[in-house]
Order: sequence, then C-alpha cells, then structure tokens
Amino acid sequence: MISFERKVALITGAGTGIGLATAAMMAAHGASVVLVDIDRAALGRAVEVIGVPADRVLSIPADVSDADACERALAVTAERFGGLDFLVHCAGIYPEATIANTTDDAWRRLMNINLDGTFFLCRAAQSRLREGGAVVLLASLAAHRGSYAHAAYAATKGAILSFSRSLALELAPRVRVNTVSPGIIETAMTRDLIGQKGEQLLASTPLGRYGTAEDIAGTIAFLCSPLAAFVTGETLQVNGGLYLS
Repeated sequence: MISFERKVALITGAGTGIGLATAAMMAAHGASVVLVDIDRAALGRAVEVIGVPADRVLSIPADVSDADACERALAVTAERFGGLDFLVHCAGIYPEATIANTTDDAWRRLMNINLDGTFFLCRAAQSRLREGGAVVLLASLAAHRGSYAHAAYAATKGAILSFSRSLALELAPRVRVNTVSPGIIETAMTRDLIGQKGEQLLASTPLGRYGTAEDIAGTIAFLCSPLAAFVTGETLQVNGGLYLS
C-alpha cells in the first residue's frame, strides 16, 4: 500500500525513540534516510538497527537549535541525494518543572531546541523539498490540554501547531505539511511521567495501553504517503483516546 522507493526522508531525533522508529519504517518501505541527531553514538547504533545498504543511509550529527547546523544538514542531504522528499522533525526535549521553578535559562533552552529548531529546519528544507513532498512535525497532547509541570514544553508544542498551519499555506500546493500530536508513548522521554502517573493515565486511555514509537511512526508514514495526498494543515491525535477524557 505504501512505497517510498526513490524517495528521500530526513528525520531528526533519529537516534532513539519515535525518530528511530520512523526512520526504520520509512527505510523498510524503500526510502533513503538521512538520520539527524545530536548524539553521535546513538546515530551509529541507529544505522545498525535500520540495516539498509550504505547508499541509502546518511547520518549527520547536528544540534537543531543551531541555525547553521540545520542549513549544513540540508545542504549535505541535497548534495548526497539530489534533494529531499520528506522532512520529519522528531527532535525535542521534555523537562519537568512548574512555572515557578522554570529558570530563564531553562525556558530559553526549551524554546531554542523545540521551537527555534523547528523553524531553522523548515526554513532550510523548504527550497530543497521536491514537488509532492511532505513535512511532518511533532506536537503533543500537552499542546491541546496543557500539562502540569510542563508549561514551557506545552508552549513550544502549541506554537508548533500554529507554525505548521502557516507553513502549510506557504508551501502549498507543492508540499504538504501536517502535525502529529502523540499522547503517552513509551520512550525514554516519558519514563519518569509513566513512573509517576502511569496507572492514572492508563485508566484515562480508552484503548487501555500506552502508545509505542511504532504507533507514531505508522501515522507519520501515512502522512508522507500518497494515501494522504489531499491532507495538509492538519493535526492527527495519536493517543489511544486519552484526548477524549
């Protein structure tokens, strides 16, 4: 049903979690994949996990909060593969702190990584994205409902929702732009939250389980595929129904 043969996908945060699962799924459907992550060791492990031929994978260590690093990553991608079909931005951080305990530096770091990084990547990618391409950004359930002790994080993800809709207008009709809002997904990023509130969250989730990185990767693959050819400017909730409670 889905084939990404002769397509190129750049995935940030590709060393672990949702980013790695997405890169593996895109590659399994035939895409050449560009893996971007700040963690060099994680990138090396990701290349081994994905296990595609060397001519179909490129790893680029980069800090998405650095505009020049984002520009270089997209330039290297275009030089290696001739262009880009899909940009999937999964990189981000999820620190816990109440508003009263959020320092100026912590606020700025979150904005730099989660929000500035989104802008820097999309700005660098737009001229390299080929016609018929797609951008998928990651928001969060927190962007829609708020989250105790994660106000700064929720603010970045709420901004991404608005940014993605504006980007969809600017890049149409050549490129589609959509957003995925995950719920509680079992990754290293949510380990502490699950440890603290896991039973309560499961009780509020109609499907009765936590999400997996592969659940989100499958949604991203759908949004990049021709099956979503008439979908742009939208946000898909992927949270097992937690949003309803």
